[in-house]
Amino acid sequence: MLKGKTAVITGGSRGIGKAIALKMAENGANIAILYAGNEKAAEATVVSAREFGIRAACYQCDVSDFSKTKEAVDSIREEFGSIDILVNNAGIIRDNLLIRMSEEDFDKVIDTNLKGVFNMIKHIYPIMAKQRSGSVINITSVSGLMGNIGQMNYSAAKAGVVGITKTAAKELAMRSVRCNAIAPGFIDTDMTEKLSDSVKEGILSTVPLKKMGTAEDVANLALFLASDISGYITGEVIRIDGGLYI
Repeated sequence: MLKGKTAVITGGSRGIGKAIALKMAENGANIAILYAGNEKAAEATVVSAREFGIRAACYQCDVSDFSKTKEAVDSIREEFGSIDILVNNAGIIRDNLLIRMSEEDFDKVIDTNLKGVFNMIKHIYPIMAKQRSGSVINITSVSGLMGNIGQMNYSAAKAGVVGITKTAAKELAMRSVRCNAIAPGFIDTDMTEKLSDSVKEGILSTVPLKKMGTAEDVANLALFLASDISGYITGEVIRIDGGLYI
């Protein structure tokens, strides 16, 4: 489905990012992973991706750093030759109620989760524009659509990603490049494993399907949006939340 294409996945060493990387590798794409600090996890994902017979490599990069993302993109282009798919998955959380949230925690989340998306699209779009093809997939969140107590910074950043997605879709379309977003809800990852059973039960009580989604669920949707099967879809924000935000 993606044979011969190169996919760049930020935050691709663990969780949803890892699942997307491996799903795209399984379907023939060469994989370039950007990771913030966990080199061991990133290298392990690369090894797993290569088992599908594709090329894969990882690059340490703080996506909030404009110049560092440019350097990473240049390195990927030099090594792989082209970039056909960009998945903006990198993100952090610094949860707290507004009254207790520090300026530093607000800024850090905005810089990584929102500016990081801008940085990556800014540097990769010229490559896709020259090719006159490409698919950008931004991972937002239902928190960016409905808000969430204790996540003013995260919700603001993810809502901003929705705005970036729709604007980019309009601007990038003139060069046949598509841009869509995925808004996961309650997904079973390392992050949710840390929650107590009572907290999980409380959250699941608000989900009509009464279960958590999986990273594989998100990866399947990302594969669809990356492929030519979704060639006439752009500017969409697709929720994958078990009906949480109906």
